[in-house]
Amino acid sequence: MRSSLSLLVLFPLLLASSARADLTEEQRRLPLEADAPNPNLAKIVLLAGSTSNKAGQHEYFAGCALLHDWLSKTQGVWPVLVADGWPKNEAVFKNAKAVVVYADGGAKLPFLAPERWNVIKNLVAQGTGLVMLHQAVDVPEDRAAEVQQWLGGAWQKDIGCRGHWDMEFNAFPAHPSLNGVSAFAAPLDGWLYNLHFSPDIIPLLSGSVPEKSRSTPDAREHAGRAETVAWAYKRKDGGRSFAFTGCDLHRNWSVEGQRRFVLNGILWSAGTTVPADGALVPMAAGAIGTNLDAKPPAHPQTQAAPAIQ
Repeated sequence: MRSSLSLLVLFPLLLASSARADLTEEQRRLPLEADAPNPNLAKIVLLAGSTSNKAGQHEYFAGCALLHDWLSKTQGVWPVLVADGWPKNEAVFKNAKAVVVYADGGAKLPFLAPERWNVIKNLVAQGTGLVMLHQAVDVPEDRAAEVQQWLGGAWQKDIGCRGHWDMEFNAFPAHPSLNGVSAFAAPLDGWLYNLHFSPDIIPLLSGSVPEKSRSTPDAREHAGRAETVAWAYKRKDGGRSFAFTGCDLHRNWSVEGQRRFVLNGILWSAGTTVPADGALVPMAAGAIGTNLDAKPPAHPQTQAAPAIQ
């Protein structure tokens, strides 16, 4: 009897382990899909996309591991870290206050399968917060209208532009996601802009972009315009959404302004109180180099990290 019970307990763990063969030994040591022990905690599910792009870019697992660490330091919050873009145990979504999608977009968006799409759709309908980072805002054309209703914006190739360049942010609106955020720069990051936006989004971060990046006729009609790369959105269902199209380069999590801004936005989307001075986002020396995907070495430009701020 004891042997049978042991197998019942171990089987889900063995199944999850075998399905995540691409995770490094370091990544496997993190608590994956560890559900909240107390229903009174604000559960935030972090969907880290599968291995993508070059070393130092699209480090979805390492980025979500950092978010998990910082959220763990927030009183009353329980983050759940999920690998490969989708949980093996969908029960972790139950009573979630927010879902964060940090993954490839377009045809690689991790919840395009009908059964997964319906899970996200139902969560949104229940008022669950939705956060989409970097390429996750890029969605297939036939899903764009619905995602725009959920998120307040969706990137489409008909008008959207993307690329890498420096951006600086030093003028902020009054919004909880910007509590305690000082002016910051995100050097050489990857950006998506000129999305299809709902009229009532709240632009949070906007700035100048290289005019040569205006690759669509619609974008060229707005030469010189400051472009929105992050926004908040209060949905008609009462839920909240937050998006930031940066954080392509993993090294930019070393920038305090960026990590506090994103943490604040996640907390706001979950309906929790954002501290007046912003979320706690301590960064230990060397933390930026932990839990990276196994990839060939990066180009020096994307590998070198700015000094921790």
